[in-house]
Amino acid sequence: MAVNKCIKYSLFLFNLLFWISGCIILGVSIYLKVSKNGNVIMDEAVPFVDLLIAVGVIIMVLGFLGCCGAIKENRCMLILFFIGLLLIFILLLIAGILGAVGEKKVWVKETLEKLLPLKDQKPEVQTDLQKLEVEAKCCGLINGPSDWGSTVPSSCDCVDTAQACQSANGRQVYSTPCVKFVTSFMEKNAIIALGIAFGIAVLMLFGMAFAMTLYCQIGKRDANTA
Repeated sequence: MAVNKCIKYSLFLFNLLFWISGCIILGVSIYLKVSKNGNVIMDEAVPFVDLLIAVGVIIMVLGFLGCCGAIKENRCMLILFFIGLLLIFILLLIAGILGAVGEKKVWVKETLEKLLPLKDQKPEVQTDLQKLEVEAKCCGLINGPSDWGSTVPSSCDCVDTAQACQSANGRQVYSTPCVKFVTSFMEKNAIIALGIAFGIAVLMLFGMAFAMTLYCQIGKRDANTA
């Protein structure tokens, strides 16, 4: 019994697309990582970007493994490819469900609350928050300017009068806490991540079907020639 060439080259084409999708995930993840500007506050609240980078690398490796297994008709490579796809599919399914039904706002708030009071944080954390305050036109993390205690930094100064402001220490400062900006950032990028995960999951189903079909055909051929 000969191996179906259509299945063989379909699997090879799939793995090529799979490898390209891994490159795309890695590229998007790096972009999201860079867009946070290495900010400690954003890294604390939005950690899924590092997970996406790891997933992108793993998918690239699996795509390469699948290509070699298909072209060389190697059963060992094909079964490793199948198991790898199955594990990632399960992880993506779990992550997608948690991302869709999870209380992102509550999770972000609980994460950022660990950084209070701000006056007791390390200088680099305070500096990163002040950069975020200037960019997002906000002040404090959870409760607004009061998170800084009696000394509110100049990064909170209300230079944009179109934003909500309040009086603190004899000057006008932003009254909106930065948790709203961080939550909005996470929700927007979570949609991107979920969309990518859904697309990859659909590709994986086809990949697993092709890989197992080819694996079985190679096994039957080897059994007949033995």
